[in-house]
Amino acid sequence: MTTNAPTHSSAVSDGAPRRLAGTLGPGAIVFMVVAAAAPLTVIAGTVPLGIAAGNGAAYPASYIVCTVVLLFFAVGFTAMAKHLPGAGAFYTYITQGLGRHAGLGSAFLALLSYTAVQGAVYGYIGAAVNDFVTSHGGPELPWYVWALAVTAVVAILGYRHIDLSGKVLGVLLVCEVGIVLVIDAAVIVRGGGGGEGFSTAAFHPAEFFSGAPGIALIFAIAGYIGFEATAVFRDEARDPGRTIPRATYLALLVIGGFYALSSWAMVSAWGDEGAVAIATENPEGMITETATRYVGAIAGDLVQIFLITSLFAALLSFHNVLSRYIFSLGNSAALPAGCGRSHVKHASPYIASVVQTASALVLIVASAVAGLDPVTEVFAWFAGVSSVGIVALMTLTSVAVLVYFGRTRVDRRVWNTVIAPLLGLVGLAGLLIMTVANLPLLVGGSSTLAAVIGVLLIGTFAGGAAVAVLRPHAARHDTAIPQHDTNDTITDKEIAR
Repeated sequence: MTTNAPTHSSAVSDGAPRRLAGTLGPGAIVFMVVAAAAPLTVIAGTVPLGIAAGNGAAYPASYIVCTVVLLFFAVGFTAMAKHLPGAGAFYTYITQGLGRHAGLGSAFLALLSYTAVQGAVYGYIGAAVNDFVTSHGGPELPWYVWALAVTAVVAILGYRHIDLSGKVLGVLLVCEVGIVLVIDAAVIVRGGGGGEGFSTAAFHPAEFFSGAPGIALIFAIAGYIGFEATAVFRDEARDPGRTIPRATYLALLVIGGFYALSSWAMVSAWGDEGAVAIATENPEGMITETATRYVGAIAGDLVQIFLITSLFAALLSFHNVLSRYIFSLGNSAALPAGCGRSHVKHASPYIASVVQTASALVLIVASAVAGLDPVTEVFAWFAGVSSVGIVALMTLTSVAVLVYFGRTRVDRRVWNTVIAPLLGLVGLAGLLIMTVANLPLLVGGSSTLAAVIGVLLIGTFAGGAAVAVLRPHAARHDTAIPQHDTNDTITDKEIAR
């Protein structure tokens, strides 16, 4: 007999609707998650940096390595999802595996990490829109004016039913992926460039370990931020038991395959040495020059346009993810109860969405008042905060998966509950160590700023743990009651652990 539990706790009982609803299938959720990864932004911004500062022409192999590590992670992640009906993602898993204190600490760390990456993208999109407008004869406005305009559009879509966001993201994602695939196809049809044909550096281990493979992996893993958000949309999935695992694996394969293919095509377009040269001299223009060289001038213009839509899609997706984190915490008594209300008509976390919009406005205004550069400071610094936080959360989740299945025995498949999660943990722990060690590089070479970020991340986690101490009822029942496939009973102590 299967033991089913309500998605959210009755800890908050003011009569307001507190359930989300939707009919998202694997495809719609994959659109949401892949859009958060901002594939065109990664190809245009991260890939040249990985080639220049990492392991050169072998950089595309970094995406294969990261995809394999995250697939191991996903095995335990999706196995545990079957037993946790809650939509809190990382914090739900960590709470059930490692306890409330670690769970709420991770919840607040996730809020900080996703808010930071959203702030980073607002800086980038503000600069990108301004560059595009001025290059076509329009007025030059401060980056934050464009960022605030985008915030308003994201707020409207985030307030409405999730299906609307899914449709918008689907259209934008097809456009940005489509233009890159056209460039890839053009490079392949013409047999590569630089007089060398197709690059083979990524297929040789010696080439991969030359240069700085650790830095290459750091840049690569940043492109996957948000893939785990498949579990956040559980309440709005058509058949969560099947949809969430399928969407998670599909998202990873799509993201990893796209990055590996497109970065390899970029290297092949210029030849091994030529790719390193242009990535070093003109990283921001590498994708545009590749498009113009192989497809034509119009393709270069389309890349500029779709880069902006790619950034917008990422913002909308991160907004939806953060709103659902806040919604889940509101229903667990970790945040004010109002955050856990859903809209009567749209079945959306509308108050959480408004809260998320307010936090984005604070970041944009604070950055503008401080006079920060939208790319070299807003984007770079906030992205650095997010990179460390997300990898740390995935590492903690891997530990939680192992502990949870070791304690509850609700799933006795060794591969799904022990071997694969352990392999994922080893890989993620290695990535976390490399990310922390190279954090100064991620924030412009400042050891002081890296130290401040480290204190901020640790302090945020500690703050969440403090909430668990000060609010004993927070996050006790909202996450899940383990679903057993037998008639085994579950004690109150196990549920509350």
